[in-house]
Amino acid sequence: MTITQPDLSVFETLESEVRSYCRGWPTVFDRAHGSRMYDEDGHEYLDFFAGAGSLNYGHNNPVLKRALIDYLERDGVTHGLDMSTTAKRRFLETFQNLVLRPRDLPYKVMFPGPTGTNAVESALKLARKVKGREAIVSFTNAFHGMSLGSLAVTGNAFKRAGAGIPLVHGTPMPFDNYFDGTVEDFLWFERLLEDQGSGLNKPAAVIVETVQGEGGINVARPEWLRALAELCERQDMLLIVDDIQMGCGRTGAFFSFEEAGITPDIVTVSKSISGYGLPMSLCLFKPELDVWEPGEHNGTFRGNNPAFVTATAALEAYWADGSAMEKQTRTRGEQVEQHLIAVTEENLADVKEYRGRGLVWGLEFHDKERASRIARRAFELGLLIETSGPESEVVKLLPALTVTPDELDEGLKTLARAVRETA
Repeated sequence: MTITQPDLSVFETLESEVRSYCRGWPTVFDRAHGSRMYDEDGHEYLDFFAGAGSLNYGHNNPVLKRALIDYLERDGVTHGLDMSTTAKRRFLETFQNLVLRPRDLPYKVMFPGPTGTNAVESALKLARKVKGREAIVSFTNAFHGMSLGSLAVTGNAFKRAGAGIPLVHGTPMPFDNYFDGTVEDFLWFERLLEDQGSGLNKPAAVIVETVQGEGGINVARPEWLRALAELCERQDMLLIVDDIQMGCGRTGAFFSFEEAGITPDIVTVSKSISGYGLPMSLCLFKPELDVWEPGEHNGTFRGNNPAFVTATAALEAYWADGSAMEKQTRTRGEQVEQHLIAVTEENLADVKEYRGRGLVWGLEFHDKERASRIARRAFELGLLIETSGPESEVVKLLPALTVTPDELDEGLKTLARAVRETA
């Protein structure tokens, strides 16, 4: 692909230095449809990033777009705070009927704000309010958001440093396989809980991702998650599952914790819940935890009604028939895994490990700078991928769930070429 130098002057002179993704993809995007993006010069890119997991159903999904346009054309309410609206009612009824009831999940639904970190902040606040304790336990290499409470339970040193103040009341524990299987699960955690001299304040809750996306595609085993749920119950701690990136079908089932057979006390959902990339998040919790006073957690943009409309359309289009979407995602995931096996065999000395579930996969190299070189070369070849892990050492694959088998093959062959050409 021949790429002319785009005009980036206004971004470089006016926009803050904090911008990040645009640095890895130095072009100006103009259009997007399905799994394809196009820049203003007409160059085409296959998108294996999907809005960091916000576009599980692809760009400008026609079913969702039609529902949104129809709603706007009839002057449907756009901004509604937490007022009752027809769009919110239809979403709540659809979410209950297609997601909660079929899974026998009893959750109340809270709209805490437009982004994932809003959902995490509300979950932490609620857990502390219910238990009357400040401490929260998180895990090594966790990522839960960029606001202060979420950063306090995030592991990445670079992101934590941006807070500018001490991040308190959060204690990290080893994530699954942190010691490569040499230490019994939760040995350290449980010992600290039971030792009155450990210095660990009794936690209100434990927050966990079933697959750590930003942390390097670290996949927790179902038995590890079950043991964690049992530990929380024994020790009177609430279990919070952060399903912001791995929910909405990313790992196969609608919720990523379903495979483990657990029912968390609190679940945070965002990114692809709106289906269209519109800001929306949920905090789900068991009814007995609903101890909020009216207005005790508030926010101007909790009622993004266009997001309710597209979220409802997404649920009806992709989750009304039970397991079809889940089966398709698992099949596509097996296709990805076969390609990664081939890449690993071709680069046996260089690949450290591949890992993933459903349609989230990571490829780690012994050379920690290799992933960034691969991502740059992939962009030059017309493929959008990002890196993850504490040192950006993992190539991260996050295609839309609606990606076709041919598009997957195309993107994975491009990835293999990028690996070869950066050796």
